[in-house]
Amino acid sequence: MRYVSFVLAFVFGGVLVSSAHAQLGGIEGLYRLKDAHSRSISPENLTGGKGQGGMATLAEGSARNAARELGQGWKVNPYIRIQPETTVTLGEVNGSGVINHIWMTPVGDYRLMILRCYWDGETEPSVEVPVGDFFAAGWGMGKEPRITSLAVCVNPRSGFNSYWQMPFRNACRVTLENKGDKQATLYYQMDYSLEKVEADVPYFHAQFRRVNPLAAKDVYTIVDGIEGRGHYVGTYLAHGANSPGWWGEGEIKFYIDGDGEFPTICGTGEEDYFCGSYGYNEHNVDGRDAYESFSSPYTGFYHVQHDGPQRRFGEYRWHVTDPVRFEDDLKVTIQSLGWQSEGRYLPLEDDLASVAYWYQLEPHRPFPPLPTKDRLIVTD
Repeated sequence: MRYVSFVLAFVFGGVLVSSAHAQLGGIEGLYRLKDAHSRSISPENLTGGKGQGGMATLAEGSARNAARELGQGWKVNPYIRIQPETTVTLGEVNGSGVINHIWMTPVGDYRLMILRCYWDGETEPSVEVPVGDFFAAGWGMGKEPRITSLAVCVNPRSGFNSYWQMPFRNACRVTLENKGDKQATLYYQMDYSLEKVEADVPYFHAQFRRVNPLAAKDVYTIVDGIEGRGHYVGTYLAHGANSPGWWGEGEIKFYIDGDGEFPTICGTGEEDYFCGSYGYNEHNVDGRDAYESFSSPYTGFYHVQHDGPQRRFGEYRWHVTDPVRFEDDLKVTIQSLGWQSEGRYLPLEDDLASVAYWYQLEPHRPFPPLPTKDRLIVTD
């Protein structure tokens, strides 16, 4: 199949703090001075306070035993523990600024560790996603891909990195919930800048959904109910093929600003939307399906080796140069489609989990409830 590009204008980086600083969106403006103050939150500086890093004492540090002969200032509190059925605040900032980078390496059930972000005193989160899926690594601990993209990087072994810019005008709060029944461990760091954010700058949003199995002849909804003005900037899809044969024929559709039965943007196939072609070079090796994985700045695909009957894949597409802009509303769907006899399409009943990433002006509609624990987890 041939991928047909969607020609839409966009400014690098998803969102810029000010149009006057448009040249600062990439490395070409890195030498310029900016009216901003660098800060960072980690277990070694939970408030992000200036000159307050590495102050934990042996009495309170998570690594106090390892640091017992060295004392304060020697990696005394590099990680946190999150008890079962508990939510912790990873960071809270008062003032105007932008989160520029988040790094973390969680230990636990990724699908039961829920990352949430609240902007400017919100009671409903603008980001609510299981931690692995947020970083395009939705198949669980030990199954992490290698991703080298502009917006997200996953580095050995489980180095999760987000470079989505997340602006706020008055305050931000980032939390992580452990829905599991075991203690979780987290090393993390959030790098942000205190700076003025203009009134016309939209907020970052990310929403998770999952259906397993998809009902016969149903269409999977990546996101629905977006209302307001903004632009859609990314999709991650964890696709579990529950049936043999090729699984990626389905079209993705963007319903923009009041579209009815038919969308404004309609792709030509799943692997086409994620910028691959011809089944990601699907072939057979020693009786097993094999594919050619890739990771590029805007798009990527990977195959998760798995001994069970389900075949598992991850795909990402960042709309960095081609955001999907909307003025009033947006809905995004994708079909789950394969082949059957006589060259006919076959609707599939697959396991689909997704993250939609977008920017919009507030307020936003509350997200639908997350699936229950038993519908969240990846099972073998």
